[in-house]
Amino acid sequence: MTLLIFSAHMCAAAGPRLHNKQLYKFSYTAEVLLDKAKGSKEGGAGYKISSEVNINLVWRDPSSKDDQLIQLAVCGVNATSKNILQGSTVDSILGKNKLAALTKPFLVHLKNGKTKAFYSYWTEPAVIKNLKRGLASLLQFQLQTGKVVENDISGRCTVQYQAAKDQITRTKILDTCKTSETGFTTHSKVLGVGRKSSSVTVFTLEDGFIRSAVAEETHSLAVNARRSTAAKVVSRQTLVKTGKEAGPLEVAGKDVASVVKSVDGKLAAVGIVAEKVKSKCKGCPTLFEHWQAEQKQLEPASLSKASAPRSFLALIQSIRKASKDEILKVLKSASKTSLPQVVDAVTSSQTPESLDAMIEFLNFTDAKGLVLQERFLYACGFASHPNERMLHALLDISKGKIGSEEIKESVVIIMGALVHKLCLKGGCNLPTVVQVKKMILEGPDSTKVESEVQVYLLALKNSLLPEAIPIFTKYAESEVGSYNTIALTALQRYDVSLLTSEVKRTVNRIYHQTQRIYEKNVRVAAADVILSSNPSYMEVKNLLLSIGNLPHEMNKYMLSKIQDNLRFQLPASKVIRQALKDMVSHNYDRFSKVGSSSAFSGFMARSGDLTSTYSLDILYSGSGILRRSNMNIYGASKDAMLHGLQVAIEAQGLESLIAATPDEGEEDLESFAGMSALLFDVQLRPVTFFKGYSDLMAKMFSMTGDPMNVVKGLILLTDHSEVLQLQSGLKANAEFQGGLAIDISGGMEISLWYRESKTSVNNRGALVVTGNVTVDMDFLRAGMEVSFETEASLDFITTVQFSEYPFLVCMQMDKATFPVREYLTKYEHVPSGKSSQLRKQRRLIVSGSEFPLHQENSNMCKRVFDSSW
Repeated sequence: MTLLIFSAHMCAAAGPRLHNKQLYKFSYTAEVLLDKAKGSKEGGAGYKISSEVNINLVWRDPSSKDDQLIQLAVCGVNATSKNILQGSTVDSILGKNKLAALTKPFLVHLKNGKTKAFYSYWTEPAVIKNLKRGLASLLQFQLQTGKVVENDISGRCTVQYQAAKDQITRTKILDTCKTSETGFTTHSKVLGVGRKSSSVTVFTLEDGFIRSAVAEETHSLAVNARRSTAAKVVSRQTLVKTGKEAGPLEVAGKDVASVVKSVDGKLAAVGIVAEKVKSKCKGCPTLFEHWQAEQKQLEPASLSKASAPRSFLALIQSIRKASKDEILKVLKSASKTSLPQVVDAVTSSQTPESLDAMIEFLNFTDAKGLVLQERFLYACGFASHPNERMLHALLDISKGKIGSEEIKESVVIIMGALVHKLCLKGGCNLPTVVQVKKMILEGPDSTKVESEVQVYLLALKNSLLPEAIPIFTKYAESEVGSYNTIALTALQRYDVSLLTSEVKRTVNRIYHQTQRIYEKNVRVAAADVILSSNPSYMEVKNLLLSIGNLPHEMNKYMLSKIQDNLRFQLPASKVIRQALKDMVSHNYDRFSKVGSSSAFSGFMARSGDLTSTYSLDILYSGSGILRRSNMNIYGASKDAMLHGLQVAIEAQGLESLIAATPDEGEEDLESFAGMSALLFDVQLRPVTFFKGYSDLMAKMFSMTGDPMNVVKGLILLTDHSEVLQLQSGLKANAEFQGGLAIDISGGMEISLWYRESKTSVNNRGALVVTGNVTVDMDFLRAGMEVSFETEASLDFITTVQFSEYPFLVCMQMDKATFPVREYLTKYEHVPSGKSSQLRKQRRLIVSGSEFPLHQENSNMCKRVFDSSW
C-alpha cells in the first residue's frame, strides 16, 4: 500500500512540464510605469518591451519527468513608450549589438518547478541578461499550495502559492528578498520613507504547461511626514500562448552540464539573481562644474531661501559619485563665505571619499578653523546613516592635538550621538563603538575639571546608552548645578521602561530636597522627570502637596505645569486627576498662587501624516530675572517621535544687578547666562553669553541686543536610497532626500535703566524634500521626481519688566506667513537625445500666526506693551 502511494506521488507533476518535439509559441510583454501614488490624469512615464518567445524542451532526466532543460528564444522585439518612441526602430533604440544579444537563445534548468540554473553568455551586457532572467522567472511555479523559499531574479525570497484547478497564484513576499544590492535609509522614522510593495503572478495551465502568466508588481514610496510626496512604480509582465508546432527532438545526454556543452560551448551558468547595472552618465557635468553652477545658492545671503537646500541636495548627489581629489578641489576653491556650506554638503555625503577629503582638508590643530571644524562635527552628528569609519575618524581627532577648547568638547559630544545611531542599527558591539562607549562611560569619574565632566555627561546624554542611567542618577545629586541639570534632562530622554525604582527615588529626593538644598531649575528638572515617567499616585500627590511651600516663582511654575498636563492630556494627566479628588491636595490656597513663571504646550501642526507640538516652560527667580526658559518642538509620525528642537536659556546670579535677594540655595551662584540647543535628537555644545561678574559687566555695556548664533548650516534630514529589482528584469532606483537650511540664534538683554530684560530665540529655516525614481536601461530612461519646499521662521521673545512685583512678563511665539510649493516632473529619455518632460506645480500659502499661550499671558502682554509707551 505504501509503495502504491509513493509511486503515485512520483507521477504527480511538481511544476510545469513540456512535451518532447513541441515548440511552444508565446507573446511576451514587460512594461514599467512611474506615477503619483494615486495615479494621474495624464498618466505616468515609462515604457514597454514586447516580443515573441519560442520555448522547447532540450533534455529531460530519464528518471525524473520534473528535471528538465528548456530553451527560450526571443524574436520580433519591439519597444514603445507613451511619449518619445513613436516612429523609432528597435535597432535605433537598443542598438544592433544589444538586439543581437537579446535574440540569442538561452537555457533554463527547471527541477520540480524551480530554477536550478540559468545559462546565458558572460559577454552579454548585464541589462540584456537581466531581461532574459525576468522572462525565465515566469516559468517557475509549483502545483501545490504552500509557502517556500525560492531563488529568482529578485533574490532569495519567501513565496506563497495558492493552487486551484488549472490556475496557480504566486505571491512573492518582497520584504523577505535577500539581494546583494543594499541601500540605506534615515535612522528616524519620522524623517524616513515608507514603502509598500506587492508582487502577484497568476498562471493558467493547459496540458501541464503555461497557457498564460500575468504578473503585476507595485512599489509605493512616500515620505512619512508628508505622504503626498510619493511615487509609485508599477511593473507588469504577460506571457500568453499563441500556438504550438512541431519542434526539435530532445538531446541525448547523462546530465545537464554535458547537454549544455553540446548545445553551445560558450553558454555558462550565470546565476538567476539580477546583476548590477552601472548606468553611465554621458555628458554629465563633473563635480567641479556642478559646484560652479550651484555655488551662488550656497552663499550666506541665500540660506533662508529654498534654493539653498535644493542646491545642497543636488551637490550631495554629485559628491557621492566623486573621488577624494575632485572633492578636495571644490573645498579648496570655495569662497570663504560659501565654504561652511560646502563642508556641510561634503560631510553629509557620507562616502569614504568625502570623509577622507574632510579629514585631509581640516586642520584641527588650528584654533582659527573653529567654524569649519564645528560644521564638520555637527554634520557628522546629524549623519543619516553613519558608519563605524566616521566614528573612528572622530576618535582619532579626539586623541590628536586640537587647537580649540570648544572643538575638543564638540568632538566628544558628537561621538556620543554617533554611538546612539550605530547602536540603533545593531552596531553596538563594533570595535570602535565599544572603545568610545568605554571612554564616555568612564569619562565623568576620570576628571575633576568641571567643564570636562560636563562634556562627558553631554556625550552620554546623546548616546542614550542604558549603561549611563546609573551615572546620570549619581550626577543628578551632585553638588554642581550644571551636572544636576544635564543628568536630569538626560534621564527624561530615556524610555520609561528603563527608569528603575532607584532613579525614581533619586528624582523625588531632589525635588523634595530630603537630603540637601537644590537650585530651583534643578528641582523643576526633577519634576519634569517625575511627570514624564509614569508617576505613581503618591508621587503626584506629593508634588501637589509641595505647591505652596516652594519658592514664590517655583510655586507658580509647578501649578502651571500641573494645569498644562491636564489641559493638554499629557501622559501624567490621568494620575493627576485621581490625585486632585483629594481636597487636601486640591484647595484654593494651593491653586491661587501668583507669579510669572509658566508652562504651556500646544499644537503647531496636525495632519494625518505628522503631528507637531510645542512646549514653553519659563521659570523666574524671585527677583524677576529669568532663571530658565525651555522651548521644545516635537514631531510624531507613524508611532515614532522626534525631538526636533530644544532651546534652553539659563541665567543665574544676576540678583546683585538689581540689589535683590537671591532665592534659597542660590546665594553663592556665579553670574552666568548661556544657551543649550538640541536639534533632531542631537545635543549640541552649549553656548555661553557671559560667565562671571566682570564678563557680565563688559557684556552689559557692549550689548547690542543682536542674537548670538547657536547653530547655522545645512542639514541632510531625509536620506533614503534603494534599488527596486523588478521581476521583469528592469530596475528602479529610488532616492529620497530632504535638506534643511537652518539658522538658530538666541540672545539676552538686560536694561537696568528701564528695569527690563528680554530673551529671544529666533529660528529661520528652508526645507526641501525630493523623491526621484528612475528606471534606466542605458538605452532607455524614464523617471519621475516629486518634491516640496517651504521657507519658514519662528520667533520666541520674552519681555520681563521687573520694576514691580508680581513683575510683568509677556511671551510671544510668532510664525511668519510661509509658502509651500509642490512639484511633479515626469520624463523619458533616449541616448539619441530625444526626450520628453512634463512638469506641474502647486503653491499654497500658510498664513502666519501667533501661537496661543495661556490667557494670563495675553493679559500681561497688553499691560507690558501699554506701559512701554
